[in-house]
Amino acid sequence: MTEAVEATGAPGRRRRAPGMSADERRTMIVTAALPLVAEYGTAVTTAKVARAAGIGEATIFRVFEDKDALLSACVAEALRPDALLTSLAAISLDQPLAARLVEALDAMREHLSRIGAVIGALHATGHLRGREAPKGEGTDTGPDARTDTSAAPLPGSREEAMAAPLAAVTALFEPERDRLRMAPEALARVFVALGQATTSSAGQEGVGARELVELFLYGAFDGVRGG
Repeated sequence: MTEAVEATGAPGRRRRAPGMSADERRTMIVTAALPLVAEYGTAVTTAKVARAAGIGEATIFRVFEDKDALLSACVAEALRPDALLTSLAAISLDQPLAARLVEALDAMREHLSRIGAVIGALHATGHLRGREAPKGEGTDTGPDARTDTSAAPLPGSREEAMAAPLAAVTALFEPERDRLRMAPEALARVFVALGQATTSSAGQEGVGARELVELFLYGAFDGVRGG
């Protein structure tokens, strides 16, 4: 594909636009590919991705070894918590705790829905099937066959995706530390788990964020409110 060009200001003369670095190309391609992967899973073609990115198909293979490498990069990008961390950091601590948590839950659900769309589509079409299991799990039955994984979430899991934002969620509870039954760190873990449990792979939440936050803060009994 002919590289983009731009005018130099001299009549009839044009020069090549500055080229992208390999990292910039990767980012641009993955950004274009993500919604297609969420829609088509492994059935997405590199030709479709190239059209969406506005590049030639050969350009994809200058920065990715093959389509599997591109799909893996899409999974890694979906799991990145950068946008979620930015949203959580922007929540004002001047608001009541309930309002803070509603904003946090909305942000978490958006992040998890994005992950679910990409990974769910790839699982459904076979690309990721079985890859998240630690090496040897399910094949060795000896005493040392399984190790304790409670301290570290599995790669590609929702737990891994929410590990980094946990500190940001903890900070939302911190101003009320003296009034809370449990430490902010413990409450944040429960709240993050609630977000994970109430976000489906298709991103269809049955209960609104405000209702869930009220349930979390005040319990199941109607009419009961905290101080």
